[in-house]
Amino acid sequence: MSRQRYIGALDGTGHGRVIEQDVPELKPGMVEVKVHASLISPGTELSGAKTARREGKTEVGTPRPFGYQNAGEITAVGDGVTAFKPGDRVACMGGGYAQHTNISVVPQNLCCLLPENVSFEEGAYAHLAITSMHALRRAEPVFGEYLLVVGMGLVGQMAARLGQIAGVYAMGWDMSQFRLDIARGWGIDGTTLIGTDDAQAKAEEFTRGYGFDLAVMAFGGDGTKSLEQVNSVMKLSPDTHRMGRIAMVGGLKTLCGWGAALGNLDLRCCARTGPGYHDDAWELGQASYPPVFMRWTTRTNMELALRLMSEGKLDVKCLTTHRLPLAEIDTAVTAHIEDPNNTLGTVLLY
Repeated sequence: MSRQRYIGALDGTGHGRVIEQDVPELKPGMVEVKVHASLISPGTELSGAKTARREGKTEVGTPRPFGYQNAGEITAVGDGVTAFKPGDRVACMGGGYAQHTNISVVPQNLCCLLPENVSFEEGAYAHLAITSMHALRRAEPVFGEYLLVVGMGLVGQMAARLGQIAGVYAMGWDMSQFRLDIARGWGIDGTTLIGTDDAQAKAEEFTRGYGFDLAVMAFGGDGTKSLEQVNSVMKLSPDTHRMGRIAMVGGLKTLCGWGAALGNLDLRCCARTGPGYHDDAWELGQASYPPVFMRWTTRTNMELALRLMSEGKLDVKCLTTHRLPLAEIDTAVTAHIEDPNNTLGTVLLY
């Protein structure tokens, strides 16, 4: 008889449920983890639920398991796994693997050992932390530059903080004072409340009249107006062309003119967490990317994120606003959808 696990799922009406399903098979190159904490990613995970509630969907349908970041203790390892053993504390990531469940089965290269002083709750932030890290790498920050982060959700918050760690001055833009208060609370250099503050004037003051060197746009939905606003505060060359690098992370969509309309700005897409993720052979440890050519893979990014947490430089604890047991997953989902101005990081406990 197969073993069962509990897993968080979203139904067709946009509500959270806990269902039972078989524990996945422990295949070669994978580890089984007793999960202690998982983190909800409200932008990616709940977009469909938000739409279902907004449209008043009434058909429950088949609940769909979700989640892609958790942390816990290894209970078993598959053939070919040598870097981990039962009892190891690990952070895990990956869609379809590190879900909101009490038992996960995860490819070995999507797991990293937790430093002794990093909790399971902190470890559950690893996937979004390296989403932020990869976006920032794509923007290529240089010590002393000015960084603008648009959208101070979890990814935006960590992108701003990682930018500071890399030596840049970081300003966050958002339409939520709640999120900006959190940003200032953990030391982000500057904030602007879009729709209320004079964004142009604050940008000029923050950058001492120079303009931003780089930006990270970290939100979903229509980004056309936001890109126009970002364009207007980037650094300006004497020939009146805007310059700088803009990294686009998340599901935003824009309608804009190219060529002279965007000056000499570099728009850079950011695919997930770094090289390796979604390469099955790499995830299972059957292939490698030589570090001399590929220094920052998904795994080395995750190792660095956890090290920064351990050293107190990336203190994600201040991003957690809610801690709830898995049984209350609908309460967590509802808080993100109906009360987003008081909800940011929600950790589910097991």
